[in-house]
Amino acid sequence: MNKVFILIFSVLFFTSCKQPAKVQNKDEKVVIVPGFNADSAYQYVQKQVDFGPRVPNSTAHKLCADYLSASLKNFGAKVIEQKADLQAYNGVVLKSTNIIGSYNIESKTRILLCAHWDSRPISDHDSNPQNFNKPVLGANDGASGVGVLLEMARVFGKNTPNVGIDIVLFDAEDYGAPENFVGNSENSWCLGSQYWSANPHVAGYTAKYGILLDMVGAPNATFYKEQISMSYAPDVVNNVWSIARNLGFSQYFINENGGAITDDHLYVNKIAGIPCIDIIHFNPNSEHGFGDFWHTVNDTMENIDKNTLFAVGTTLMNVVYKE
Repeated sequence: MNKVFILIFSVLFFTSCKQPAKVQNKDEKVVIVPGFNADSAYQYVQKQVDFGPRVPNSTAHKLCADYLSASLKNFGAKVIEQKADLQAYNGVVLKSTNIIGSYNIESKTRILLCAHWDSRPISDHDSNPQNFNKPVLGANDGASGVGVLLEMARVFGKNTPNVGIDIVLFDAEDYGAPENFVGNSENSWCLGSQYWSANPHVAGYTAKYGILLDMVGAPNATFYKEQISMSYAPDVVNNVWSIARNLGFSQYFINENGGAITDDHLYVNKIAGIPCIDIIHFNPNSEHGFGDFWHTVNDTMENIDKNTLFAVGTTLMNVVYKE
């Protein structure tokens, strides 16, 4: 990805005899939000990583696709595998599969939740030049977002939300041209989301809004308000960040603007016309904005933190179930 700069916490109220107890308005709707299990999400990340780098056209890629489809089916989703041959910047034809899991099919009000599940074929930002042609394991860059969505899918299968949910796992996101490539590299990233946005799994598909997860597992991750998201869907951004703040996750969801990042949400906005935001780790103090292990051989499980997964997953559970 050309990512350049551009459980619920229950709060116990102790009241004394001098403090009146809170009386709930009889018209106030009580929303019960299921808990998010970060241990479970972590295991879903680990399972993907155990296949190895999920580079298109590889055995690991095929095995992981089968696992993701089977998992969503086991969690009660209606699953569609959208297969397409997509040409990469270097002419390689990528046998890609976008994996879609849907809940509450009859609901006209739908929420799109998405992440990419493939991993990068080269470690082009590794400090060791000898690692350039080695694939990225993609524990954070890819698997973390999918892990959060799989745990949410498991919960959806037991507690169906009031709205329709479409989980879309995009393929061929991270096969973009490296910085030293000479030639036409425009739109070389996010091939799976470009294809889905132009050819949705359901004719005429639309959603109230979409939320993309990318690199949401690093320790002490910081999620700034990404500028493409703010341009297309500022109300969605502000709602998500407000919910996160109310849940006590302000140290992750930073109430400041970040850079504009070319990611899957760009094409969901531009081509599909669905207002979609990106929750993505951004570090304004790092060279590339994404941490030292981004697009290197070091994007491994050591960089996955359950506390971060919990903050992201709990926030999204509240967003969905309060619709």
